[in-house]
Amino acid sequence: MTVETTSAHRAATGVDSLPLSGIRVLELGNFIAAPFAARIFADFGAEVIKVERPGSGDELRGWRRSRGDTSMLFRTMARNKRSLTLDLRSDEGRATALDIAARCDVVIENFRPGTLERWGLGPDTLTTANPDLVVVRISGYGQTGPYRDRAGFGGVAEAFGGLRHVTGYPDRDPVRPAAPVGDTLAGLYGAVGALMLLLGRARGQRHEGPRVADVALYESVFMAMESLIPDYDAYGTVRERTAGNLPGVVPSGSYPTRDGGTVMIAGNASGVFARLMTLVGRPDLGADPALADGSARDAREPELNGAIREWTAQRTVARAVDELSEAGVPAGPVYDAEDITRDPHYAARGMLNPLKVDIDGEEEEIRFPGVVPKLPGAPGETRWAGPALGAHTEEVLGSLLGYDAARIAGLRERKVI
Repeated sequence: MTVETTSAHRAATGVDSLPLSGIRVLELGNFIAAPFAARIFADFGAEVIKVERPGSGDELRGWRRSRGDTSMLFRTMARNKRSLTLDLRSDEGRATALDIAARCDVVIENFRPGTLERWGLGPDTLTTANPDLVVVRISGYGQTGPYRDRAGFGGVAEAFGGLRHVTGYPDRDPVRPAAPVGDTLAGLYGAVGALMLLLGRARGQRHEGPRVADVALYESVFMAMESLIPDYDAYGTVRERTAGNLPGVVPSGSYPTRDGGTVMIAGNASGVFARLMTLVGRPDLGADPALADGSARDAREPELNGAIREWTAQRTVARAVDELSEAGVPAGPVYDAEDITRDPHYAARGMLNPLKVDIDGEEEEIRFPGVVPKLPGAPGETRWAGPALGAHTEEVLGSLLGYDAARIAGLRERKVI
């Protein structure tokens, strides 16, 4: 565990009680996957130093931005991190990054394979400077294999990993999930990989060569595809698009209500199915032994969904959810952003955390997602939103590396920072 974090920084950020306090992470990433992995560390007390290009920074700063100079997407993804501007294409920038890595526990990057090596910052070089370092490498297709050199973004990974083909309606083109599933999954696997390697290090496990977690975007998606390939091998089944439902998971889906809303009902487990059918006025279906098997329910999906829709059409979303919950049937409303902000459960669980953010020179209170998972005694925290570009450059170079004002000024003049 790194113990060099300055006492002033630790006191200012209040991270001493958090589970990853004392861990330092260097983020050499843009967009979503690597920053998401690093954010998990930051949320739980690690000191995360995010390296950004001088002048422009992470491209997420400009995504989905309708006002101000920094998007809420960046503010969310870079929360609890420190921003350091550094030109990794310059010799001085690379040398500075290596100096920082020598004082870190983890480096997380998501460049195309070979990029760090060309810059003289590959795992061998990094671990020569710091033998205890853990390196997380996130890329489209992984560090090996015939496609390793291909550019890979999350949307491409979702297609290559099998998710895009089964998403949408059967009579229409495949669609992309409306959230960065591939990037987020890869970020989770990256964080898990880093933590496993850190745990092994703490236990004194011997390790030949650099401690590297190699995460491919497409593999992260593929791991979420359940029995896609086993079903193909065993049954010759090629999964196709089935609108909003998973094949064989019946009855389950979204059902319209009287007030124009939609309720999501998951009645596919055998015990739940019987309770659901009784509630909707069809106890005969719930008691039918022929429907005890999931495959049999799948074959009669239109009949079962028809009974449920007839019942939900007579109720509001709120009433349907209440009755279903009382009957022990998993159900919930289909929410948009405004609905989420009004729901008391989100507030009670600390999932909407207000932070002060500067937008066009005015400080506004913006609610940001909370921290997951909840841990007893030492929960994570949302301490600050993603910072201004280079907000911590002088602090990091001065307090961590011991650079004096003249040296920092020289780097700035040469546009290294």
